[in-house]
Amino acid sequence: MRVFLDANILFSAAKSDGAIRGLLAKLRTSQHVLVADAYVVGEAQRNIETKFPTALGDFESLLAVTECLHRVYSDLPNEIAPELPQKDRPVLAAAIQHRCDVLVTGDKTHFGALYGQKIEGVMIHCPASLAGLLLAKG
Repeated sequence: MRVFLDANILFSAAKSDGAIRGLLAKLRTSQHVLVADAYVVGEAQRNIETKFPTALGDFESLLAVTECLHRVYSDLPNEIAPELPQKDRPVLAAAIQHRCDVLVTGDKTHFGALYGQKIEGVMIHCPASLAGLLLAKG
């Protein structure tokens, strides 16, 4: 499974050795591919540099095991997830364009209404629902 990581997931996994980092480690050991693009990597890096600069090493380690793609997709037709604000549309567009199976995001404010939905082949999950899916599969 190809799993696109939103910036808040990258940020959370880098800043502490908690549940999100554990989830990503479980995904990797289960042979799933972690995917990010320049848009989410840039946003996560800016936040880490500002709020948790000591976590930059962990951020770089995470990127080393993530398929980082340089192309940023901003074109998401308005009829696809019209409720998403402009700043979040490139995230879903990238997950679709990079042929990911899942987009994992902790952004409940903007993506919460889409949790559990499949859009253009991409299932949108919060970290907890993705972890539940992994546990269900063993």
